Order: sequence, then C-alpha cells, then structure tokens
Amino acid sequence: MSDAIYAFKATSMKGIEEAFDQYKGKVMLIVNTASKCGFTPQFKGLEELYLRYKDQGLVILGFPCNQFGKQDPGSNGEIQEFCQLNYGVSFPMFEKVDVNGDNSHPLYNFLKQEAKGIAGTESIKWNFTKFLVNKDGEVIKRFAPKDSPKSLEKAITALL
Repeated sequence: MSDAIYAFKATSMKGIEEAFDQYKGKVMLIVNTASKCGFTPQFKGLEELYLRYKDQGLVILGFPCNQFGKQDPGSNGEIQEFCQLNYGVSFPMFEKVDVNGDNSHPLYNFLKQEAKGIAGTESIKWNFTKFLVNKDGEVIKRFAPKDSPKSLEKAITALL
C-alpha cells in the first residue's frame, strides 16, 4: 500500500479544499480535461463509467487544464456549467490546474513520476491523459488521450 497519493489536496469547483484521503479504498481515475478539445466528448464516456461503477468503488476526478492549445480558457464556473449542461458530469471536478511546468499541481508531479509516458517521458502531452490508481493508492497505469473511457473499462473492473 502506498499512502503518498492520499497526502494531496486539491480545490473543488465549489472552492473547497478537498483531501485525497477521502478516496482511500477507492479506485481513482484522474483525468486532465478540456472543454474545447477534440477529446472533449470523452466526458460522456467518463460519466458513463462513473455511473456504472461508482457504487463498486470507482471515483473519477477531473482537472481542467488550459495548457494544451488553450482549450479550456473559461472560468472554473463556466467549465463546471459546460460539463454539467453538455455531458451531465456528476463526478468530482476540481479547479483548473497546470499539469506541466513550474506551476504544475503537486498531484500531477507525483502522477507523472509514478507512471511515465511513452519512451519514459514524464510530461503530459495533451488533454485527457488518464491515470488509474488502485484501492491501495498505487498508480497502476497512464492512459493516452486517445484511449477512450470505454477502452479502460476492463482495467478498471479488474481493480474494483
């Protein structure tokens, strides 16, 4: 068991700082999202996964990011409204963060170290990169933006 991920905190879309220790014993799928991206329709698949498996212990955590093509320029309130109106997003969404660079959120620094990308790179290449974390807090795998939520289902159910 790795408790490292449970030491992190992030600010919810409601402006409340939330501790990740509330997710102990749950499978987490952590995703950097964007509202104006070619992958934005993945919100629908993410919501479907969340609704199908939340009662079995899955939680999806969305982190809007404007670092890739400036594809999430809106305010946190605008992003939240867009996600709910267009995709019915009910899984936890957090305030916009940087996932690369000097201002990268500490959670993302940790995730990138634990699950490197192709060719061992740490930096995140685009919106909708997904990190799968097991019930023991271990980062199991990084999935590319092109990996659809549906394609992750088998990996998720294996951990539930």
